[in-house]
Amino acid sequence: MSAPSAPGLAPAPTIVSAPQARYQAVRRQSVALCEPLLPEDTVVQPMLDVSPPKWHLAHTTWFWETFLLRDYLPGYVVFHADYAFLFNSYYNSLGSRVNRADRGTLSRPPLPDVYAYRTAVDARMQELLEQADTLPPAFWEVFELGLQHEQQHQELLATDIKYILSTSPLAPAYLSEKSEEGKDELPPQASWLPIPGGVYRIGFEGEGFCFDNEQAPHDTYVADFELQNRLVTNAEYLEFMEAGGYRDFRFWLGEGWDLVQQQGWEAPLYWVLRDGSWHRFTHHGLQSVNPAAPVTHVSFYEADAYAQWRGCRLPTEQEWEIAARRFRPEKAGGTFLESSLLDPQPLPAHAAPDQCHQLLGDAWEWTYSAYHPYPGYERAAGALGEYNGKFMLNQLVLRGGSCATPESHIRLTYRNFFHADKRWQFTGIRLAR
Repeated sequence: MSAPSAPGLAPAPTIVSAPQARYQAVRRQSVALCEPLLPEDTVVQPMLDVSPPKWHLAHTTWFWETFLLRDYLPGYVVFHADYAFLFNSYYNSLGSRVNRADRGTLSRPPLPDVYAYRTAVDARMQELLEQADTLPPAFWEVFELGLQHEQQHQELLATDIKYILSTSPLAPAYLSEKSEEGKDELPPQASWLPIPGGVYRIGFEGEGFCFDNEQAPHDTYVADFELQNRLVTNAEYLEFMEAGGYRDFRFWLGEGWDLVQQQGWEAPLYWVLRDGSWHRFTHHGLQSVNPAAPVTHVSFYEADAYAQWRGCRLPTEQEWEIAARRFRPEKAGGTFLESSLLDPQPLPAHAAPDQCHQLLGDAWEWTYSAYHPYPGYERAAGALGEYNGKFMLNQLVLRGGSCATPESHIRLTYRNFFHADKRWQFTGIRLAR
């Protein structure tokens, strides 16, 4: 049986308001991401960081019901009294919930019931959006957050599905096998882009949406630095591996070295040796490693060890944003979720050496910056105040988005954050010095 083709967006209805069209498009994308799966695939949780796809579909629906329908649609009655317990993620102020590690035990409600839940909530949201002229500004703020929240879960769906299928002994492909044309064409030699030191403004300013952790805009000082003009490739990372990088403690932070020994790491996540050559599990099944593509699925510890081995370092998030603002990348230059490739693509050989490439899309870039609040940050009141603020400790900032990030979801100021050991996202490396 051949693998399904890539999921995509169905045409939007024509006679709808702009908010309705956006809502419908975002909600359809979540369902489309799950269409290639079997029902059995949607309940699997092979590790703590991964949530079952069925849970994602239900949780994002619970979000709309909890934060908008209950507050703004008169007479609204929740779809099912138990769903708040089953599908709350981490909002302590909204009551008890299923332990995160136990989401894989939710064989009930069955998948058809979850889709019925989505259909029912979507219908009531459409009813609410038909009253757009009467809705207060506070509604539209949470409405926008709801769209962005569901797009975050679309990225998680794409990466969680990959991890789930990778743990199957059959290594099933999620998408049809992709073409390997141009695989042997190496990208241009990386170049260094000088950035003068000084005081720069960072953080979100202007119109449009941002998460609260991107505020408040503030001045920061950096010394002169240089940033590499593209992401590190698989071929370059393989040099580190072949030079014994995973066996030499000198390049590793202490915690990272301990983890390498405990876990037996010798390559990025999803890499396996087959017949003497490296292959990697992808959404398209097991494929040989493309030397020209950006390396992904590396932890902060691996990224930092590689940088140390090269005699370089990782950029800070301030340096990354300063460089990104300086070179003003176009979103169209990256690989995003809408491409359905679900794999970062090699930089073309003709790419200009004096420009900074692959800044948006392709891979989340580790920075050597702790995830802390900006000066002047204020946590929102109520349940939505738990969205970002309570995680501002013991995590590192990543910048730029990935091939699993919806294109309309990313900004130069976007601050993603993970613990240093995480590898299941499309995390990559850009060098600084």
